[in-house]
Amino acid sequence: MIKPNTFFRRAVTAVMIALSAFAAGAAIPAGYYNALNGKKDAELKTAASNIIRNFTSVSSYTNLPSYFRHTDVRPETEYWWDMYSDMDVNIFITFGTYMNREHSFPKSWWGSTSSTATQYKAYTDLNHLYPGEAKANQAKSNYPLGEVRTANKFDNGVSKVGAPVSGQGGGAAYVFEPDDEYKGDFARTYFYMVTCYQDYKWATSYMYMLQQNTYPTLNQWSIDMLLRWAREDEVSDKERMRNEAVYSIQNNRNPFIDFPDLAEYIWGNKVGEPFYVSTSDLPPVGDALLLAPVANTAVDFGQVAVGTTGKASLFVHSENFVNPITMILFSGDKSMFNISTTSIPASLSNRADGYWLDIEYKPTAVGVHESKLQLVADDLDSAPPVVLLRGECLEKPVLTACTALDPSDITADEYSANWSTPEGETVDYWIITRTRYVNGEQTVEEILAEGSPWTIEGFDESDYESYSVQSVRLNERSPMSNVVFVRHAGISGVDVDEPLTVTGFQGMMRFDCATPQTNCRVYDITGRQVMQIDRIERDMDVVMPLGVYFVVTDTHRTPVKVAIR
Repeated sequence: MIKPNTFFRRAVTAVMIALSAFAAGAAIPAGYYNALNGKKDAELKTAASNIIRNFTSVSSYTNLPSYFRHTDVRPETEYWWDMYSDMDVNIFITFGTYMNREHSFPKSWWGSTSSTATQYKAYTDLNHLYPGEAKANQAKSNYPLGEVRTANKFDNGVSKVGAPVSGQGGGAAYVFEPDDEYKGDFARTYFYMVTCYQDYKWATSYMYMLQQNTYPTLNQWSIDMLLRWAREDEVSDKERMRNEAVYSIQNNRNPFIDFPDLAEYIWGNKVGEPFYVSTSDLPPVGDALLLAPVANTAVDFGQVAVGTTGKASLFVHSENFVNPITMILFSGDKSMFNISTTSIPASLSNRADGYWLDIEYKPTAVGVHESKLQLVADDLDSAPPVVLLRGECLEKPVLTACTALDPSDITADEYSANWSTPEGETVDYWIITRTRYVNGEQTVEEILAEGSPWTIEGFDESDYESYSVQSVRLNERSPMSNVVFVRHAGISGVDVDEPLTVTGFQGMMRFDCATPQTNCRVYDITGRQVMQIDRIERDMDVVMPLGVYFVVTDTHRTPVKVAIR
């Protein structure tokens, strides 16, 4: 178990207490939901999407556990509040072995993990990310929510995975059923996701619960089940506290927690009726409002390596401002932080999509660094909000190559990739480089993984494929591991009367085949194709540089390994 230094431990604990105190006394900010008034059905859903879709994204996937310490810790303990198991796991444990960053709404349903892609905001959106026990996360995979007929795949007493009851699953072989205590939590999380990201193009392979439209986005069996879960498991104090904590980080909220009956107006028994926010505390129309950021917002850069830069963007949004907003960086280690501007014109902060202030954490020394950012405007009639900035700088890690191991649990459409990491090395996550060979074409993709084993899907689309693994710590990658090839059970498309043998000699390889074979491809150990030969014959020699290679042909799709000395 990895624990931080005492200073960092105390700093995190103090922040957790401060956020808990803030959340306990917090209320929905004035004017935040004004745009919902009088809307119904699809128009209401789009209005909610426009409110919540602009938010301050967390600094990086790596640093998600540092945010979980503010959002998902059991009160008065140092244990994760894990909705996937009943294990007591210390919040300072390194993620990967016991705990994962769990996308409750599976990331494969919408696409990219690249930080440059438009889909990346969903990838690090805390409103659907939770700390989850690793085995439960692996078992859950990217199956839809549902109620299991029999938990024949996984059951730890809290999470169940198994074949769905009749009418559920949307064609999936298995569904994930959370504990009754959390079914409403997951339902409101899914309502948030299909509202916030209603314009996303969903992956056609994973349409179990979804439709390709902005309304209703969920299909009917999903609507029926999720509404029932939300009714039976009402909003809890846990959800309210978490909603406030996420709001203090991202400056957006889950409206289905703030207004539990909102889902009924969009999908349920109040469809067709206009929705109204309680008008008792609404500010007069035309009042100047600062909607984001709120007081005590925390921008946490987590851990970064010395000599590197952590980056984040703070969402600033006002209504009816006349004067600019002045940004003042003060106190603590302010020299470690940079902001992109010190003044935001009202014309920019008043826009419907607000203004994004870029913030950098550029530490020059190892240690924990904190500072504060104050937003001052003449239009404010309350205390200017203060944003907390923090980060921890560590020495640049030196990582050793992992060892890719043989795959396991190979089926017609998936398998588990396996690897080992040098003992004693701290790892944030791993990257699997997957190379697929389909009809003679090669495609390469990178998959972010929380730990070994990791399920690889879509294997039925490949003739065969390979994978290698790198560990990642503080955004530094280890050297690439060895390459492991994966093939379907049996040798498909190979004539046993025409085997292929390749022998390596000094500076050359020699082919031995009973009859000529076509479309011979030669790959190096990284999976890169280095040569293609239209036709090979028996005793044919080809000059090759020193190295290890894999050879396949149209009639011999199982890779043949050869070493050239």
